[in-house]
Amino acid sequence: MANIKSAKKRAEIAERNAIRNAPVKKSVKTIVRKFNEADTKENAAVALKETIITIDKAVAKGVLHKNAAARKKSRLAKRLNKMA
Repeated sequence: MANIKSAKKRAEIAERNAIRNAPVKKSVKTIVRKFNEADTKENAAVALKETIITIDKAVAKGVLHKNAAARKKSRLAKRLNKMA
């Protein structure tokens, strides 16, 4: 545990932020899972659109870094193109 007052404060703030960010991260994971479970390419395309919107909202809230979000979106779009 931190001994310095400022380190204690930062630990409290980090814990508070983690609690606030958890539901947003969970929603991103859930929507990505929904995309992965799509059975047809059409359903996957609709799910991809929803997924991109959810990821962009997480970036706007500061939960995800913009480059991490871009990487996720790119990988999902690539997976959509590989679907038969």
